[in-house]
Amino acid sequence: MKLSTRGRYGVRLMFDLALHYGDGPIFLKDIAERQAISAKYLWQLINPLKTTRLITSTRGAHGGYILGRTPESISLKEILDVLEGSLCLVDCVDNPSICDRAPSCVSKDIWEEVSKGMRQTLENITLAEMVKRQKEKRDAEKRQ
Repeated sequence: MKLSTRGRYGVRLMFDLALHYGDGPIFLKDIAERQAISAKYLWQLINPLKTTRLITSTRGAHGGYILGRTPESISLKEILDVLEGSLCLVDCVDNPSICDRAPSCVSKDIWEEVSKGMRQTLENITLAEMVKRQKEKRDAEKRQ
């Protein structure tokens, strides 16, 4: 399985907002610059993230985007669910009725286990955890 650009860039957008959490609204163009992603592409990610209230926006000269909740309460799974849809490796895991073999298929059971493990891992990693890991990496680089 491979995440799409939409999912990867969406995580980077949310990560940038988490890095600047508490600094007030952030302009999309600033996120685009820091993350080396086109602002035009980021615009495509804003609406689904706003609709699910993972981010909020304010208008005006001091407007921009902020996280809809604290970085500790937003998991990577939530972000990817919004931007990617189902994180199952094969369709029959989410919808066994599409395959007559599903009830007796060992492969389906294995894909289900793998999908469950991936979902659990993504659920356990929050934006706050990503920020913490980023700081640890920067500190380790400074010590070298």
